[in-house]
Amino acid sequence: MPETSRRGLLFGTAAVSAGAFLTACTSNEPKEKTAAQSNQPAADDKPGTPVTIGFAGPQADHGWLNAINVNAKSRAEKYSEVTLEITEGSNDTAIQIGQVKTLINKKVDVLVVLPADGKALTQVGLEAMKAGIPVVNLDRIFASPQAYRCWVGGDNYGMGLNAGHYIGEQLKDKSGAKVVELAGIDALELTKQRSQGFADALKNYPNIKLVARQAADFTVESGQAKMAQLLQAQKQFDALWNHDDDQGVGALRAIQQAGRDEFIMVGGAGAKSAMDAIKADNSVLKATVLYPPTMAASAIDLARALGQNKGVAGLSEMEIPTSLTLYSAVVTKENIDQYLPTGFS
Repeated sequence: MPETSRRGLLFGTAAVSAGAFLTACTSNEPKEKTAAQSNQPAADDKPGTPVTIGFAGPQADHGWLNAINVNAKSRAEKYSEVTLEITEGSNDTAIQIGQVKTLINKKVDVLVVLPADGKALTQVGLEAMKAGIPVVNLDRIFASPQAYRCWVGGDNYGMGLNAGHYIGEQLKDKSGAKVVELAGIDALELTKQRSQGFADALKNYPNIKLVARQAADFTVESGQAKMAQLLQAQKQFDALWNHDDDQGVGALRAIQQAGRDEFIMVGGAGAKSAMDAIKADNSVLKATVLYPPTMAASAIDLARALGQNKGVAGLSEMEIPTSLTLYSAVVTKENIDQYLPTGFS
């Protein structure tokens, strides 16, 4: 990725000692080698250089999106030297572009942007990078890698893959097992990725067949309506994968109204309502596959490290990575207590 003059300051040069001390040829002492090492400091919790981070997040019209904003704010408050310049979240691309331009004009040190539309906001990401302001691109990726210094987000394909493997393991001994899928918005690339991962996982279980798929809209109302249609069309099946825990609230209502309980249900994202239901173990919902909103807190950590010219604790490199894909863990009754604090409302 091309570097701007100011961004070059974020990296520095490695202090490398690669030479070996050679003893006299008659000596029995072994050659002593010193490995290449980085003297670059890693980010930690101790206050460092003051950093102003501009945060352009989404409109909180969905539980997960609200959790993104909450995680970003709470993590920034953890650091006394971090000032968070936060915009009012918007799903309107033109408004969000204007908000990011305002942050650029304020000369913030680093930008964290979860774009309403990654492609539409690519240009303003490029503008920030050219102005010497490194961008941490959160979740919805820009169309060009030159528009961001680091991308951090969830694994949509992995969500589907892990949901499919969990269901597959539950049904691997059942002959002629039937599965249905309540997807998200089909126009979104993330929905296609989740469905592809799910389909690929099920290929490992020849006894299982996906018999129906219905797309909803990530809302409680759509989840209830589309699930009711699936239940009416499918008189018996063994497992349901629902892409989103918000629409899963509606799906559970439809399931309870229909009096159906012959199948297991796996959710997606990690809402607190889903985790509470899994812990209570009093419904068909037995697991959810995470898409962690804690990625926003991680984005603030990465932005702080960039602003302070530091690396990441636990990694040897002097710079933060160019990308960080979070893992989609499967949360069940067995591990629910570990993940319950991350559940969002």
